[in-house]
Amino acid sequence: MTGSSATQPASQPAAGPYGAGTATTAAPPSPPAASGNAPASTSTPTENAAEAAETPETREAPEASDAPNATEALEAEEPENETDDGASFDERLSSYSASLASSAVEYPTEYGRRYHAFRPGSYFMPNDEVEMDRLDLSHAITLKLYDYRMYLSPLEKDKVFKILDIGTGTGIWAMEMGDLFPNAEVYGNDLSPIQPDWVPPNVKFEIDDVESEWLDDRKYDFILCRYMVGSIADWPKLVKNIYDNLNPGGWAEFVDMSGEYYSDDGTLTENHATRKWNKTLVDAIASIGRESRPGPKLEGWVREAGYQNMVHQKFKVPIGPWAKDEFHKDVGWMNLKQVLQGLEGFTMRIFTGVLGWSREEVEVQLIDVRKELKAVHTFHALFDVHVVYGQKPLVEEEASQ
Repeated sequence: MTGSSATQPASQPAAGPYGAGTATTAAPPSPPAASGNAPASTSTPTENAAEAAETPETREAPEASDAPNATEALEAEEPENETDDGASFDERLSSYSASLASSAVEYPTEYGRRYHAFRPGSYFMPNDEVEMDRLDLSHAITLKLYDYRMYLSPLEKDKVFKILDIGTGTGIWAMEMGDLFPNAEVYGNDLSPIQPDWVPPNVKFEIDDVESEWLDDRKYDFILCRYMVGSIADWPKLVKNIYDNLNPGGWAEFVDMSGEYYSDDGTLTENHATRKWNKTLVDAIASIGRESRPGPKLEGWVREAGYQNMVHQKFKVPIGPWAKDEFHKDVGWMNLKQVLQGLEGFTMRIFTGVLGWSREEVEVQLIDVRKELKAVHTFHALFDVHVVYGQKPLVEEEASQ
């Protein structure tokens, strides 16, 4: 299933198996046509990644193309002008779900934006139509980076029966995976029930907080954890929980960024309003115990949790169409729109609630940031997206060998 996610929340969102997924990125309308192959990215196979990639019916990670390697600086073009009473687990879960379904849609409104109601304060971004559109666009960007693949992990489709999308957002990745894997059960969890009612029959959405205790014994063959930057307090625990809830041989794929903007050529400086805003934002998020720079740390967390056949890839994502090559220019246009659309949502709750700024002070600073971003060649800003995927050993003891 493709297309924009519906704007009405599911009427009976289920309570999830553990408490649930901190909201994160979701997906877009039909992705734009590719303007060429995906860019080459840094790929660091560890252990038996090569053998895994050669397994029959296996999906391989994209190979290098003619686009610039992620380790290289992007070149800018020249600017143009269970319970004690004996009740069954299912009964408890059903009762919890009924109350949760109603309370989770009692959305608070702040600064003219709508926010999630379940576990208030655990996620600072809005969940309204504007944010849903931005999440869809973020998904579209990721698809382009992936050369329009839904995942990079080397999955064998005939061995995938349960899939989990952590922090599913609008749910489009889960829905598209439901179509791609018709014989699998696909679950998507999030703090907000903003997913559509009409979904593939094998897709189910749940209201959950992924940092709560995982209560169910459901095991998965593939788990996606994508764009949780600023949402997670204990990443090593989350990565290990994901490992523990995989079937032997199952794969997990983590996708995230560092949160910090930079430039390869030094054009983005500490004097720019954009750099000042971005640094203030990531530091403020870190000050409340949420990881604002998860991307570069994913590989270490995944390795420590015991995954095997791990691969780490990195993609450079320009902010604006300043790159010389057409692939990154297209990505830059999409990302500029995504950043501009998300500026207020990224900023307002953090700057007012954590830093004590007034709404007016926030709005004034964002005027300067927008002005700089729209002047495409003022600086050549970008951020990195890190993708790390790994496999749970077929035999648990293998992890310690």
